[in-house]
Amino acid sequence: MIALISLWLRYYTNHGQKLELPDYIGQNYNDVKKDANERSFRISVADSVHIVGKPGGEIISQNPKPESTVKENRMIYVTTTKYNPDKINVGSLPTLYGTFYESKCKDLSYLNINCSIQGYKHDSGAKNHILEVYYNGKLISSKNGRNNSIEIEKGATLDFVLSKPDGKELPLQDYICMSLDQARFLIETGGLQIGTIAGNGEIKDEGTAYIVDQSPRSKPGATIVMGELINFRIQQNKPSNCK
Repeated sequence: MIALISLWLRYYTNHGQKLELPDYIGQNYNDVKKDANERSFRISVADSVHIVGKPGGEIISQNPKPESTVKENRMIYVTTTKYNPDKINVGSLPTLYGTFYESKCKDLSYLNINCSIQGYKHDSGAKNHILEVYYNGKLISSKNGRNNSIEIEKGATLDFVLSKPDGKELPLQDYICMSLDQARFLIETGGLQIGTIAGNGEIKDEGTAYIVDQSPRSKPGATIVMGELINFRIQQNKPSNCK
């Protein structure tokens, strides 16, 4: 009987006692819930937010604050990080095609979207303007419009193809047996340049002389980058192997 009275007095004395609230910020909600139950606290998620780089379920704030003195069974409200990131539809992004890369990446950073340069393509416009945009290998923006069916996770990276005025690849033509004037016209109107010109024997009129060799040589499927040089060897008389 005395033991029962002692146990009852201990319970009555401890019931409603004030406790110091632990600091749960930075811990996983499931772990905290177990700890709170053992300490006679109750815990509830009041809100959850997505934070790039943080795992889901991490407590980022609590109310009452850590080290507050509260009664047992007090409800603790916490804000946790989301397990799944927020998403944004491609149609909600700012205009991408034709805009300047650096300034557009700054705009995207406010949406927690990163940028990466995938490559360059020749374009007659200004340098470093956006031609194509890819997300996870899928084309989402180009001169043909946007793919608004795709949603992008915040914290993800978009890959960009940018413009550059040089670097266009052209078919490498065979100029052998042409006159130098004929080749010069085709080369200069096609965005290439003539390099060195070497002669076989006496050259009386360079323009009417025939091309007997070129460097680089042409072959099926060969290309040359716009702006590069083509070197020639010429002779005055038409070679016997030229029709």
